[in-house]
Amino acid sequence: MKIFSDLFALILFFAIYTVTKNIFWATACAVVIGVLQAAFIWAKHKKLDVMQWASLILIVVFGGATIVFHDSTFIKWKPTLLFWLGALVLLICQIRGKNGLKGVMGKELTLPESVWNKLTLMWMVFLLLLGAVNLVVAYQFSEAAWVNYKLFGSTALMILFIVAQGFYLSRYLPQENK
Repeated sequence: MKIFSDLFALILFFAIYTVTKNIFWATACAVVIGVLQAAFIWAKHKKLDVMQWASLILIVVFGGATIVFHDSTFIKWKPTLLFWLGALVLLICQIRGKNGLKGVMGKELTLPESVWNKLTLMWMVFLLLLGAVNLVVAYQFSEAAWVNYKLFGSTALMILFIVAQGFYLSRYLPQENK
């Protein structure tokens, strides 16, 4: 459900930008939606997870800086920082002897420890690369191209990675007898 919520915010950001061609209006919308989403989750569950807090703080701080300083550089850095923060959290969990992915997905999936570790490494590398690609697009292409990449490019890369991950994991999942 969280993925659809995040995608909804991204679609609204894209729609506002497409209609207005104004990154500042789109960013203001993203800030409002981010705060409303966090408030809704808090009201429903009385808590936000670490990445929800990180996302909220980043959108408020970097979105706010974009609006206050009238500089789109801040909002363009937000996805990169979120991706890199996700990779850092996974790394810190690994260093502390815990597997962050297993902690989140372990109730749904039973996998050998070595597979959890490989999966975590794949996610860390993928998130680092996704953050780097965001910066390349932000600095080497137009603002409109970056906005399009933000919705279509990074979302497509994420879906492709998840599908590839599913193929990788399929050999470790229990087979149903027919």
